[in-house]
Amino acid sequence: MLDIQRQLAEVRVGIVGTGFIGRIHARAARQVGARLVGVAGADLASAQEGAQALGAERAFASAAELIASGCVDVLHVCTPNHLHAPLALAAMDAGLSVICEKPLATDSATARKMAERAREKELVGAVPFVYRFHPMVREARARLADLGRVSLIQGSYLQDWLLESTDDNWRVDPELGGPGRTIGDIGSHWFDLVEFVTGDRITRLCAQTSVVVPHRVGSGPVLTEDLATVQFATASGALGSVAVSQVAPGRKNRLFLEVSAASGSLAFDQENPEQLWLGGRSGSQALVRDPLSLSEAARRYSPLPAGHPQGFHDCFEAFVADTYAAIGGELRDGLPTFDDGARAGQLTDAALRSAHDGGWVTC
Repeated sequence: MLDIQRQLAEVRVGIVGTGFIGRIHARAARQVGARLVGVAGADLASAQEGAQALGAERAFASAAELIASGCVDVLHVCTPNHLHAPLALAAMDAGLSVICEKPLATDSATARKMAERAREKELVGAVPFVYRFHPMVREARARLADLGRVSLIQGSYLQDWLLESTDDNWRVDPELGGPGRTIGDIGSHWFDLVEFVTGDRITRLCAQTSVVVPHRVGSGPVLTEDLATVQFATASGALGSVAVSQVAPGRKNRLFLEVSAASGSLAFDQENPEQLWLGGRSGSQALVRDPLSLSEAARRYSPLPAGHPQGFHDCFEAFVADTYAAIGGELRDGLPTFDDGARAGQLTDAALRSAHDGGWVTC
């Protein structure tokens, strides 16, 4: 344990972006014991303000200055989407490992390029698909392996933060956020979770999208989707469907996944993350997170005793700790890499192409 703590303490961290998600990254870095060396923002003033708020040692006038400083080992990219690729590629070219927010890029070809660059440079590139780090998700993955052939996968990811015409964000602008807003922003999490939990790949899909709020104050006409529904099939022959929305009243961050297999079903609800629903022909039960009764895979991410709820921050800290461990040479099972980020970009592009052209698309 002391060796691990010492290894994490030696990781020197830089963060580009001082908004909400930058604060989440900074907190996780501090919590796992790394050294938060520098922060860069839109300009020096925002960087100085951000360094104070995030607890960093130093503010940098630009991301380029931070990357070239030689002061950091890993760069966290927490900017609007259109800046992800240029910053991550520049950091890897400078020999830095990178944690980059999703989507990796605003198109799948560039995301693939980023994954290839990480492999070529033999650097760690990680994407915060942090829902993988809920203990009950790991438990679902472990239990599903013993339930036989998967037949049906269903679920949703629903939010309401863009419900009103007065709700606005840079993500609505396709130049800043990319052409697939809801699918790329939250649908990517759901698709990643499906392929991670089942170990099966989506091979074809058919999607529909809708703009529910056609005009937003400050943005004008809306060009990116508010919601989408997607049907799909997997390599093993399972069928599935998902609904994703950022305009579902009352739903704040409801990621739900249910999988039916030959001898049982299971369901995970991110808004109730301490439980995993287990279904069978003779009855069903709610399995409550308890390290004493979980699989080894889940117990690793369950540091608190039963009855002490774990949540999003815990997931993020586990993800960051596993990424830093990988930088130190210890690759832990389930770390979402740039290859996973590129895969999410491929599925997003396929869904958008299907919605535009109509019909099924292979992926």
